[in-house]
Amino acid sequence: MTTYRLRLCEDRVSAGAEYLTIPAEVNCVLYVVSGEIMIQRDAAASTAEKEKAVFAGGPCKVQAVANDSRVLRFELLKEPEGAEATIDASAVDESRLLLENEISLDQNADYLIRCDRVDFDLGSEALPHGHRGGGIRWLAAGELKVKQGDGKFHPMQVGDPWFEDGKIPVHAVASTEVLTAFIRVSIQPREIMGKSSIMYVNPEDAKRSKPRTYTVFVDEPIEI
Repeated sequence: MTTYRLRLCEDRVSAGAEYLTIPAEVNCVLYVVSGEIMIQRDAAASTAEKEKAVFAGGPCKVQAVANDSRVLRFELLKEPEGAEATIDASAVDESRLLLENEISLDQNADYLIRCDRVDFDLGSEALPHGHRGGGIRWLAAGELKVKQGDGKFHPMQVGDPWFEDGKIPVHAVASTEVLTAFIRVSIQPREIMGKSSIMYVNPEDAKRSKPRTYTVFVDEPIEI
């Protein structure tokens, strides 16, 4: 197994600015909180609008389009071994590192990077479960109480990030008063492309967990 880092940054950039240069060795997902961005790769270009995400694996360049933009930047980086390929974000008006966590990957295995949004019904509950791979979550709306393993429930507010390794069971309970949703970027086995990664501690809980809606933005095979 090789140690990588999954990192989440929040970028704020002025309209029209070309603000990211992503090298070939970096896998990246960009989620647009507000505004609109364009990804230029060779002669092709794609855009992502508010509350959408796009795979921005290098080499490519990224710019804000018509409005000032706020973007969540999820990066998968290998631990430094001498010089490390990194994203050039020198043109970003403001950038904050929100969370960074180690993630171990088998270089002989095939992986994908997934970005999705999970929307909870009022009072919805995800009973103890794990996933096929680890990832970072960012609360986009509402309030969520999250418990990992034998720990205590921690209240998450809008803008809070957290990491789940997929192995330690997680129990999540959404607010009964406001609609709750989070954005998630995770590294999963490529064999589950298009399929759910969730694994309940008690298989019967798959029937008992209260409703959630999943919107997949990115399900992209990657090379590590």
